[in-house]
Amino acid sequence: MSWFWNFYEFILSLFWSSEMDITLLGLQNAGKTSLLRVLGGGEFTSDSIPTIGFSMKRVRKGRVNIKCWDLGGQPRFRSMWERYCKGVNAILFIVDSADPATLQIARMEFEALISKPSLEGIPVLVLGNKNDLPDAYDVDSVIDIMNLKAVDDREVSCYSISAKERTNVDAVLSWLVSKAS
Repeated sequence: MSWFWNFYEFILSLFWSSEMDITLLGLQNAGKTSLLRVLGGGEFTSDSIPTIGFSMKRVRKGRVNIKCWDLGGQPRFRSMWERYCKGVNAILFIVDSADPATLQIARMEFEALISKPSLEGIPVLVLGNKNDLPDAYDVDSVIDIMNLKAVDDREVSCYSISAKERTNVDAVLSWLVSKAS
């Protein structure tokens, strides 16, 4: 019987599928590329090579095809962030919730990004990655540190995740699919 449902889903996807674009942002070593690999059904690897510039990967969830732009988080690439966020369905901003030294910088970069008039109204999902580490901040702390309650010109959500352990990865995909137009 499962072959029937798989075939049924395949036929539906041929005629009723949605496309969406998202951008993954965050400081270097936040786990953007690792998360993208896991979202696409791949395995976590601890020896990921940092993204230099940008890369693109397609992820399929049900009848939604998601084009994901993964942008480098080094300071020299942050000026490109706005360009790759224009016109997307959603922005994923990933922070390393176990590295308190980078969270204030992440907050400043996040606030600078969402203040851009060209990005007005685009939904944002902030992900506190690496919650598998013992000193990681919980989701409420990430919300406070990133000052997310002050954002009132768009939908903002926040999840605590672990790309390594795949914690809340399904919730991230569900949130993304809900933004498909």
